[in-house]
Amino acid sequence: MALTQRNASTTRPARRRRGTILTCGVVAAAVALSTVACASTEEEPLHSIGYAIDDAVTTYNANTVDGAASGARQALVRVLPGFGYVAPSGRVVADTDIGTATAVPGETLAVQYRLSPDSVYSDGVPMSCDDLVLTWAASSGRFTAPDESGEQVPLFDAARRGAYADIERVDCQPGSKEATVVFRPGRNDTDWRSLFGATELMPAHVAAQRSGVSDLVGAINANDTEAVRRIAEFWNTGWSLTPGEFDPALFPSAGPYRIESYTVEDGLTLVANERWWGNAPATDRIVVWPRGTDASTAAGDGRIHVVDVGAGSLGHGLDLGDGAATETVVSRNLEQLVLATGGVFENPAARRALASCVPRAQLFDELGAADESSGVTGPISSRLLAPDSPLYPQTAGAAERYATADVEAARTEREASGQDRMEVRVGYLAPDDRRARTVALIAESCRAAGIEVVDAGSDTFVPSRLGTGEVDAILVGTAGATGAGGTAAMENARGALHSGAGSNVGGYRNGRVDELLDGLLVAREDAAVAGLVAEAERILWDEVPTLPLFAQPRTIGFADGMYAGVPNPTLAGSGWNMDRWILRG
Repeated sequence: MALTQRNASTTRPARRRRGTILTCGVVAAAVALSTVACASTEEEPLHSIGYAIDDAVTTYNANTVDGAASGARQALVRVLPGFGYVAPSGRVVADTDIGTATAVPGETLAVQYRLSPDSVYSDGVPMSCDDLVLTWAASSGRFTAPDESGEQVPLFDAARRGAYADIERVDCQPGSKEATVVFRPGRNDTDWRSLFGATELMPAHVAAQRSGVSDLVGAINANDTEAVRRIAEFWNTGWSLTPGEFDPALFPSAGPYRIESYTVEDGLTLVANERWWGNAPATDRIVVWPRGTDASTAAGDGRIHVVDVGAGSLGHGLDLGDGAATETVVSRNLEQLVLATGGVFENPAARRALASCVPRAQLFDELGAADESSGVTGPISSRLLAPDSPLYPQTAGAAERYATADVEAARTEREASGQDRMEVRVGYLAPDDRRARTVALIAESCRAAGIEVVDAGSDTFVPSRLGTGEVDAILVGTAGATGAGGTAAMENARGALHSGAGSNVGGYRNGRVDELLDGLLVAREDAAVAGLVAEAERILWDEVPTLPLFAQPRTIGFADGMYAGVPNPTLAGSGWNMDRWILRG
């Protein structure tokens, strides 16, 4: 059973020079997908392809808390590539255009990274191990400072933690093409291949210049708090992307495309990067149409040719024209409620009260069911394992208490929390017809239990608002994603429940859960994984920091005449291989 499109290739389709003529048989053999359309080989390829996504793009840095939840990963996957990318299978595949990563033999895990000798940013500055050092420093969590209350908080607003926290050091001679990443003794993390991946390597030379730190690597290695603070301040906010305000010097590319412009009227325009050292993009220009741009107008004008959106999220849809290949597939993205751990939900009994009255089975039947052959036949029962994991059935039993709505149990838990009534404001990125319907069904079911659920959807929503008290719960995907999300390994989903991760926007803290999640990073045997997951899920279903609903269906479409359009219902989105797209028409 697979969650993604069946028979999807796990490697980027073979590169071909622009203008190559392909028959339908060759295309079918190359990508083995029914969604790839073929056009007459006599038709000339278009020089521009429009790509619509269901998320906003507000930053170049997809690694901050709100950046990771945004559409930046989908829009910039071929602008800021790394040592690996998430393929349609949901697994990480090495991207050798950027370089190689090789584990060094020894008792303690060490990985040698070698950047391609030709790797260079579009502004002419070579890629270097400085970029790896910056990525590690930002996500490791080791650089902290006291906040107003005296509590030590991370300087970097990084979403991801995971294996980056287990790296002891990055041996890097500033400006070098090589680095050795050394992990702490006993922390031989199994997911190290996902590190330094697509959209995670940011241009360190820009951060150094803009923060006024001439030796970024030296400052980080010396634990120079003041210098690192300046670097972090830029890293957190300096790469903001606002339509109509674009400074090319801030946004050098290391991929086959670079950003040319960004406006509401004309979208986020990517053009071929003249300094790209790999095979040239098959199409010169890709225009990404995120939320906040005139995507509807562009669709009406025939300027959108690829769509990747949550099923049912856009009531009007985006017409791709006659002959388009469009289908709804089950994604790796976990549709879920993330609950605050303060305010109305400070008492776990209050969180159990809401969970008890949420009609999870009804939500799946009406909004979550997509492709029966996927094998996903009901609400998601585990936050830590994918439904197609062979261990999933063994660890999902703790969810049974919330299989169907139980108003009486919800009322009892609400009273146990000490509240005569509860008002729960649910935030999400609006407009979104599917999520609005989700909130409405929950409100209808919970009202009888004395729980008033309020739709707090907003077109300016970001997941971090949960921590500021503006809402009590958020309706999002894996790790807070407002659009596409998820991988097969579930590393982002697991990390978002760790007290040390920025993506844990609800502020959930449980020392034992942290220990279990840290154990999963290094667990290799199935029996060990199953034991860790089972114990963690028992705690999580009792304390309910999140409430899993269903695997998010996504509608993915390609215009007639598209070559190499391959659905990728993961955090990478279907633009994962946009540099191979060819559209004839």
